[in-house]
Amino acid sequence: MNSNHLLLQEPIRMASILEPSRSSYFPSMTKIVGTLGPKSRSVEVLSKCLLAGMSVARFDFTWGDAEFHQETLENLKIAIKKTKKLCAVMLDTNGPELLVVNKGDHAIPLEADSFLVLTPDQQKEATSSLLPINFGGLAKPGDTIFLGQYLFTGSETTSVWLEVSEVKGDDIVCLIKNSAVLTGTLYTLHVSQVRVDLPTLSDKDKEVISTWGVKNGVDFLSLSHTRSGQDIREAREYLSKLGDLSQTQIFAKIENVEGLVNFDEILQEADGIILARGNLGIDLPPEKVFLFQKAAVYKCNMAGKPAVVTRVVDSMTDNLRPTRAEATDVANAVLDGADAILLGAETMRGLYPVETISIVGKICGESEKVYNQDSYFKKTVKYVGEPMSHLESIASSAVRAGIKVKASVIICFTSSGRAARLIAKYRPTMPVLSVVIPRLKTNQLRWTFTGAFEARQSLIIRGLFPMLADPRHAAESTGATNETVLKVALDHGRNIGVIKPHDRVVVCQKVGDDSVVKIIELEE
Repeated sequence: MNSNHLLLQEPIRMASILEPSRSSYFPSMTKIVGTLGPKSRSVEVLSKCLLAGMSVARFDFTWGDAEFHQETLENLKIAIKKTKKLCAVMLDTNGPELLVVNKGDHAIPLEADSFLVLTPDQQKEATSSLLPINFGGLAKPGDTIFLGQYLFTGSETTSVWLEVSEVKGDDIVCLIKNSAVLTGTLYTLHVSQVRVDLPTLSDKDKEVISTWGVKNGVDFLSLSHTRSGQDIREAREYLSKLGDLSQTQIFAKIENVEGLVNFDEILQEADGIILARGNLGIDLPPEKVFLFQKAAVYKCNMAGKPAVVTRVVDSMTDNLRPTRAEATDVANAVLDGADAILLGAETMRGLYPVETISIVGKICGESEKVYNQDSYFKKTVKYVGEPMSHLESIASSAVRAGIKVKASVIICFTSSGRAARLIAKYRPTMPVLSVVIPRLKTNQLRWTFTGAFEARQSLIIRGLFPMLADPRHAAESTGATNETVLKVALDHGRNIGVIKPHDRVVVCQKVGDDSVVKIIELEE
């Protein structure tokens, strides 16, 4: 596996570029989050999505009711059993989103250089000259407003730029900068660098989380429009009151300048970061978006928290192939250090959800071949500094050993998932098989095993591939039992083709109270 691993500093043979991409059980180390919707909800399509490389399914509650999403999730469960591919579930909240509701559901043509009034009076009907919105006092003369379905469709023909001319009481008079036709019942509204005084977790969000989220034990909560560390703390306090959802990880969705300014405190509180480049691309000047991406992903890498990049192949909503710029954008996200790529409209309502996942996975896989792991490893070790914590030292040593002996895989025994996440933090060039050892717990009414949450939550971390150990092999197992679980992990590696005869394998496990890294050379 490592013999094909190149460095960008080394010359790349032109002939090697023409070699076909090799198929593998893991299409890429970088994970793919797919948003499920009308075009990606049948068992057949979902099975193909899983086989193509989707490891996290995102349910976006800005549209569709709970019944619709439940039917989709039930189909996903069938597809998981059918394909034997694990998949985590992410619930995406509405957040403090500004909306225009077209109750009449009729097309609204808007002409460039004409005027449009935005009013907080939601009883009025939407027309070409007046649109009701869900918030008042949000702009002043000279402000720029973006309006339309851009975040849903990726198409500028259904979106419009407005410039505020004057404010009359609660009404905002705007000059239309480009012609467009608004279609559908729901449009998003974005005012550049203006704070919206609405709660990050709305009452509607809380209702969805406490019903649909609790019922389905969601693995991740994507907190839209996160603006401060306090937003994360409040969301976590709310989840802590909902039983098993206390284990749900919270990913902060950074969508505006306020989130950028407070990024460090948000990163400290969140379990992961989603760079929502659709909204960010409106709030920031275009030439600044890539700078924020690189800075944010670097900070996530050093903190050992997953970074997820969105809006990469918008054109594949309607086309079989990405543009050159989009293909390069995916590659650059991987080279920047992103853990996962999040696909929105491309899989939700796009014509080619399976092909999109497949192509993005192939681009990620090719990009990983030229990822400069050596430079990244040294940079991470230097950032962590000395003295390292015990677990951090073990994790970095396992990765260094794996690279030195050209191991085909690293196997990590873990119960909480922390050890495996730390190994993945150092970006090994080989897959990390995370063997999650269940723990027995009780709420004084019944006994249950932990482990399923921890296994699924690693499905968004680059290079980490979980398997759940037999519950009979609990976390407090003996050394003999550990050897039994190791044999199961090695057999699993052989079955999926990542371990071959005479390969070397690095194993990271606990023996008694000690953490041990050992190297195994396999026989035939």
